[in-house]
Parts: sequence; structure tokens; C-alpha cells
Amino acid sequence: MAFPYSTSVPWHEGEDLMHSELHVPQQENPTYPFLTPNAARLLLDAPLLALGTLDHIGRPWTTLLGGAAGFARPLDQSIIGIRTLVDPKYDPVISCLLCSRDEGNSVGSETESRPFSALSIDLATRSRVKLAGQTVAGALEKLGGVDMKDENNEGTEAQMVFKVERSLGNCPKYLNKKQTTPTVPDPAMLSNTLPLTEEATALLAIADLFFITSSCGELSMGTNHRGGPPGFVRILQNDRSGTTFVYPEYSGNRLYQTLGNLRMNPKAGIVIPDFASRTVLYITGTTDIVIGKAAAALLPRSSVAVQVHVQEARLVRNGLAFKGQPGEPSPYNPPVRFLAAERAGTDAQTVDDRLTYARLVERELLTPSIGRFRFSVTDRELAGRWKPGQYVALAFEDDLGAGYSHMRDDDPLSLNDDLIRTFTVSSSVHGKLPKDEFEITVRNVGKVTNFLFHQNVRAGLEISLKGFGGTFAVEQRDGEMTPIVAGGIGITPLLAQIPDLDLQHIKLFWSLNVKDIGLVMDTFERFPQLGGSTLLYVSGAADAAVRGQDVQTTPSLGALEQYGAQTFRRRMVGSDIQGQRGLSATWYICAGQALRQDLLTWLSDRHVVFEDFNY
Repeated sequence: MAFPYSTSVPWHEGEDLMHSELHVPQQENPTYPFLTPNAARLLLDAPLLALGTLDHIGRPWTTLLGGAAGFARPLDQSIIGIRTLVDPKYDPVISCLLCSRDEGNSVGSETESRPFSALSIDLATRSRVKLAGQTVAGALEKLGGVDMKDENNEGTEAQMVFKVERSLGNCPKYLNKKQTTPTVPDPAMLSNTLPLTEEATALLAIADLFFITSSCGELSMGTNHRGGPPGFVRILQNDRSGTTFVYPEYSGNRLYQTLGNLRMNPKAGIVIPDFASRTVLYITGTTDIVIGKAAAALLPRSSVAVQVHVQEARLVRNGLAFKGQPGEPSPYNPPVRFLAAERAGTDAQTVDDRLTYARLVERELLTPSIGRFRFSVTDRELAGRWKPGQYVALAFEDDLGAGYSHMRDDDPLSLNDDLIRTFTVSSSVHGKLPKDEFEITVRNVGKVTNFLFHQNVRAGLEISLKGFGGTFAVEQRDGEMTPIVAGGIGITPLLAQIPDLDLQHIKLFWSLNVKDIGLVMDTFERFPQLGGSTLLYVSGAADAAVRGQDVQTTPSLGALEQYGAQTFRRRMVGSDIQGQRGLSATWYICAGQALRQDLLTWLSDRHVVFEDFNY
């Protein structure tokens, strides 16, 4: 098959504006003005096709079709066809392209040419290719029985033919693997009003991908994928005055074709599928592109974010012609970024042009993997004063940044790593330190902490200080015994508050590994009265003894008893918590996710306040 020779497709005005605003070096547009052989092969192998078009008033909509490879295929030079079961009742794209506008007639044909865009995608292999062009022809046909209750009914089949005028292969980043199998749609409208219903917001809360259609004139329509960890889409507003959600634009290929379209025409159509339940949410609305400090203020840790203002939505049960099983999440997914509005108190990411720094002045190793680091603030007035239990955000980009890369398979998370880290301040504001100094106590677990552990204090390391944030605070009631549960180094939010607490009315349940005994010893040496209020659950001691390691463990455990601590050489279990009597109804938790989930189960009938460490 011969293909025409053509130079690159030129960038349009919106794309050029985005490249300029985001300081992207000049490059040619890699889009081809025809269906390439690689795009044709991927189309044939892919089980899904996200399809977008414009309705009769120019609003974009997106749908997701297919279920098994082979339903879409090349027919001729830059001509493709699809044949698949669809929802003819509520699918907005099928309605636009194929359904008669006569009320109640959901079977028809279409010969008028319309603009389309699509994304052929295989989530099992993380392969995708963008397509765009014009429709050629299409028709709907009911198979089997006349309605869904008829046992012979096999659904409604769509047959469509398209002329491809643009194609572009995309990278596999942020694609969470899924295996799909075809089914017969059995659509039922759950809601089509705003604000979004609880079921619709629940779907948004678990979504790890969606597909978005944008346009800048008929020659620049585009449909693409946005993905991330479940919860990467955040709801900013959902009430009678409006519905808006926000998603981050992660580091990508820097073509900015979708954003370029939205820059010129803010309208967007989005489809959010639930692969397990086959429920699907169709949305059309307008967008705002938020860049730089405004993005950081809206969605901390983001340099670019998009607000979607919903104008119309349809939530359809069993609207998909496939179901899917989740597979491996993308290794490029960064942690969920929460809206600044979702955080109580001031977020630790400042948008001030002025800079202040934290200068490393002392380092002390408490165990081989846990250290305490003391910093002085270069501009105390600009940094502000922190409160006990808060965290500090430090930016390590100047020291550890590696510049832009499109793909980095050896370290995929680094592509969206802004190298801002948050650490709980473990020193008291009423302690012996000067007012412009603070301490953090951290475990060496990654690139940033390893960098700190290997610093020479005399080198005078200065790290950009973004600010302080957080609201975790232990509140005691007169005469009540306050229960606190800590997991390993998760105790740090409590350390800063100890001088302000009545330790005789605290009961601390501290679970840790034997390797962290040095942290316990240091804590009791600094706060001897805490020992009598502490129950220690030490795991790993028996295994270490068998391996002949940690020979100092037994003397260390014995030394802890001189502080009055009760020591149990085993893991904490539910009965240790549930069997407690005479304690306040409010429990405080400073622990990682795994232990925290157990504690929330054990304390399901209590009021729990916890530090989640997901800053």
C-alpha cells in the first residue's frame, strides 16, 4: 500500500501559545496527515476506541466503544471501519452520529460528513494512537429480539466508516493496565441532572482514567486519554451554583495538543468509564487551563491543571459494551494530588515570589536508617511560625533535579517528581532551640532522604523552604486519659507536642520494628516521663536473634523498662486496642497506611483523629 508524501502537520495558534507559555523548545509536529501503517496495525489489535464528535450546537462529547480486538480495522487508504455493539439510547456520540432526531427512533443511518476524533487504545499493552478526520457513512441495526427483555436480543450494532486525516502514536505513560471482554449493553439512565449525584461523584472518586475530546475547528479535533492513580480527579464544587472538577496535567510529550485546542476553544467532552460495573459518565462542559503558581495554589504539586465546568452530564448504568479487570497500575503514576481546598489550614506550598531557605546545621543518626536533622531558617518572617504537629515542605529541585525527559523507564516516578518533600517537624516550638531553628526526624527511604543522610553538615546545604502546614493536634480533656497510637517513625507529629501535654493522662501504644529501638531510646531520654505512659509492641526481635543480628536488642529492650514502659515482643493486634477501658472516646493515630487501616477497623465505634502523611 502506497502512502502520500507530506511534510509535518503545522501547529495551530493554540498549540503555539501553549508551547510559548510552558517554554517548550521548537519542534516539528509529529502528527501524520494520513493513517500510518503503525496506526493501522494498532487499530486492528486494540480492543477499545474512544470516539469523539460535536453535537448540533458545537459541544464535544466522547464515548468508549469496543471490547475485543478486531472490531475496528483499516478498509482502504486512510479509510477505517468499526462494527460493534453500542448503546443507542443514551450514548451522546452515537446519538449525534447515527440516531434519528425523531423522538423514540434510536435506529437510523448517517451519510452526512461530520468531524470526528478517536483514540485507539489497548490497555493491556499500553498502546494507543490518535486519529481524526471525517465520518463517511454509518448505520445502526438491532440484532435478535426487539427489546432488552427479549431473550433473543443481542443488542444494537453500529457500523461506521471514517476517513482518517490525522494520526499520531502516543506513549504508554499513565495507562493503567486492564483486560477487557465484550458484553451486551443494557443501558438505563441513572441521572442526567446537575449537580452530580452521589453515584456519579463516587465514580469520579475511583476513576483512574478518562477520555477527553477537544477541538479547534474541524481540522484540529482530538481525543486523548488522561490517567493516574485512583482519585487523581478532584471535585472542586458540586452544588446548585455549579459543578467543577480538576485534574493535573502530568509530564508528557510536551506536544500540548489537547491544551492547545482548549486554549482556543474551552469546550470539552469527557467520558469516564467504570470497567467493573459498566456504568459510564458522559460529560460536556467548558475548561480553564491553570498554569504555574495559580496551578500550585489550586492543586498543590502541579504546574499545570485543568478545571472542567460541567454543563451537562449523563450517568448510564450498563452502558458499556465491555467489562474490564484491573491489572498493573502505571509505574509513572505520581501520588494523588489533593486540592488546596481539601486541606484544612494553610498548605505548605507557597506561591510567594520571594524565597527563604532552610540551612542544615546538625545531623544525628539515631539508628542506621533514622536520623534527626536540624535546620535554621534564613528568613523567619517570610517562612512564618510553625505549630506543634505541623509539617515543613522543602524543595530539592536545585540539588536533585535532572531536567526534562519524556520517558525514564529506569526511574518512572521521577518524571512527575517535583522533588518537594514534606516532613513532620519533630521539635517543639517551646523547646531549647532558637526560634529560627526546627528539627525533622526521618527514615532513609528514597532519593531525597538518602541525599540528606549523606550530606556533610559543614558544607552549608541550603534547601528552598516552601512553608509549613497541617492541623494534626492532640487535644486533652480534663480528667480523661487520651489514647494515642503510633507506628514506628510515625510518632514524629507527637514528638513536637509532648512538652505541651500532660503525660500522666496519656496512654501511648507504640508499634515498631526492633531495628527502630534507637528511636525509642532517644525519645525516652529526651522525655523520661513518657515511658510510664507507653506500651511498646516490638516485632522482629525473635527473627533477629535467629539470624544472629542486633546483638544489642535485648539490653536495649531491658533498658527501656527502666523508664517504666511495658514491652511486648510481638506485633500489635486488635485485642490490644479493643480491650482498653477507661480511655477517652477520641483516639489519635500517627501511623502509616497499613496500620492505620487496621486501627480504623478496630476503632470503628470510636472517634478517630489521624495524621495521614499524604501531604
